[in-house]
Amino acid sequence: WALDADKNKLQLSIHAIGDKANSWVLDLYRKIVETNPRWERRFRIEHAQHIAPEDFSRLYGLDVNVAVQPYHAIDDGRWAEKRIGKERCKTTYPFRTFLDKGIRMCFGSDWTVAPLNPLLGIYAAVTRRTLDGKNPDGWFPEQKITIKEAIEAYTINNAYAAFEENEKGSISVGKLADFVVLSQDLITIDPTQIENINVEMTVVGGKIVYQKQ
Repeated sequence: WALDADKNKLQLSIHAIGDKANSWVLDLYRKIVETNPRWERRFRIEHAQHIAPEDFSRLYGLDVNVAVQPYHAIDDGRWAEKRIGKERCKTTYPFRTFLDKGIRMCFGSDWTVAPLNPLLGIYAAVTRRTLDGKNPDGWFPEQKITIKEAIEAYTINNAYAAFEENEKGSISVGKLADFVVLSQDLITIDPTQIENINVEMTVVGGKIVYQKQ
């Protein structure tokens, strides 16, 4: 079915969490590339949670967009090592490694499983402070990313992965005026305080759809 979908130029976005599942999806994507005519596929993997070290180069080589949910890192980080061991956790929610390897990373929430609020996702990605308070410097802190990188993952990277980068994803002339006004400067704030930021206004398509009273 995946080969047929690709032949008909349907973008493939496959759900994979475990390292074995992600490897299997990459095997499938490689087979598709080797079998079907070339076109701009923009493959996606939803979650891409646990990655085998040897698969980062394959993600890059196949130009796969990884659609991950950063909040899960500070939730699952409380117990993941007990389930899969510390060594495998080194490449679990590997945000920094994805970016350093040139892999395009997109952020989402996985709502209703996790909170919908993207500010909490940004907080999770840049602090990696687990919900139990036991990792104040971050759970596997080497995988933390910058606030700017997290914003890009929620905006322009998502738009690209959906073939919508010419319509949305950045505040630019000719694009949809979709943006929020926040109570504090997201770029300069202490990352540990991001979860306390409030939304003052929401604009969709140039129209104010929410304004704090």
